[in-house]
Amino acid sequence: MLKRKAWSDLEDWKKRGADKALMITGARQIGKTTLVREFARHSYRRFAELNFVEDPKAASVFEEALDADSIIESLTAYLRIPLEPGNTLILFDEIQECPAARTAIKFLVEDGRFDYVETGSLLGVKTRQITSYPVGFEEQLRMYPLDFEEFCMANGVQEQTLDMLRSHFETRTPVPTPVHDAMMGLFQTYLVVGGMPDVVQRYVDTHDIAQVVSLQNDLLALYRLDIAKYAETKDRTKIRSIFDAIPSQLDDKNRRFVLADLSKTARQNRYASSFLWLADAGVALPCYNVTEPVPPLANNGRHSLFKLFLNDVGLLCAASMGNIQYDLLQGNLDVNMGAIMEDVVAQELRAHGFDLHYYNSTRLGEVDFVVQNGKTVLPIEVKSGNDWRRHKALDNMLAIDDWHLRDAYVFCKGNVDVDGPITYLPLYMTMFLKPERLPESLIYVPDLSALR
Repeated sequence: MLKRKAWSDLEDWKKRGADKALMITGARQIGKTTLVREFARHSYRRFAELNFVEDPKAASVFEEALDADSIIESLTAYLRIPLEPGNTLILFDEIQECPAARTAIKFLVEDGRFDYVETGSLLGVKTRQITSYPVGFEEQLRMYPLDFEEFCMANGVQEQTLDMLRSHFETRTPVPTPVHDAMMGLFQTYLVVGGMPDVVQRYVDTHDIAQVVSLQNDLLALYRLDIAKYAETKDRTKIRSIFDAIPSQLDDKNRRFVLADLSKTARQNRYASSFLWLADAGVALPCYNVTEPVPPLANNGRHSLFKLFLNDVGLLCAASMGNIQYDLLQGNLDVNMGAIMEDVVAQELRAHGFDLHYYNSTRLGEVDFVVQNGKTVLPIEVKSGNDWRRHKALDNMLAIDDWHLRDAYVFCKGNVDVDGPITYLPLYMTMFLKPERLPESLIYVPDLSALR
């Protein structure tokens, strides 16, 4: 099985006593079910699974009373396998298809006999009514396609090599040239293959790009079928139009999604729910414009101005016009590939926990991304060509004293280098850019001595 970082999230959840059900969400075909099955084999003596898409009759378990005893009695009768209290993991797969199961989670978690994982691929877009959400009884985990670090591990890059590269990122020192060249070559492969697990596995097994592209086209077709199956009838045409337009919109010079390109009469308020559908389904990654690069960025966001990235760079390559895979594999990351470079960086940032924003003004120009890390805002430029030291908009932004921007990153083909507040980093080092996390324990006791 491909090694996934989410494995450690599952381990942490189990160590905490699995006192809540773990809800794993994300786009279709990103490996949620495979990960849970493998984790169950490794960490539990017993495993049971209900898939509400492949086995619609499984919903009958939740048709009667929703108390724990009744559900477990029906569950064991339906599955016909022994369940061992304290050492059984039960997976409710594609739980969006059975709202009653989602409601029942509260009672099952309170009962405490077994541990529960739910997965949902289109949870945010399903319109079926859930009687009662299990607030306080679910822990959320969002999954994405394999990021570049996971892709490296799938292709045999050793842990010590990744640790060495991470140390160069942290110390801002150049990577040895042979290693840098090899990593750029692997990154160029990632642009073509992307991170969809079945596609990555096919590449690892065969190294046949023709098979890779064929699988990617199958996945794109699956996403279009999902739109036809799950979207409201009145929205299907709009959602499909947006989905199909993502590659061409990104290929535009400013990357911003322009509704008028879909239809001269298109208006934001009529299409808003369609954009949200694709985002909730995990298929698209919106990146919103901010009026100022100051924290909190969410308060400065303008949701009427945005870029829309595809959730997987390999799918973007497959969906783009022309056979661009050969050029990418040969390292031709020129200006015409700017959309692909931005998409892969967006994919990495989002998978690592950053919200996506960008800055654009007539006076200062456009900076590809601005992300918030704690109280700090970090501007990021992505350069696909050889002119990565030319970044007028970034220089203009850093010159605004009131914004207190101390550092900026330029991701490019070059090696690590530092020039004043700007750090130049190889594109593959996007895998090390992660937001600060609160410590697991943060105890604070106020001084009340004056009140005694």
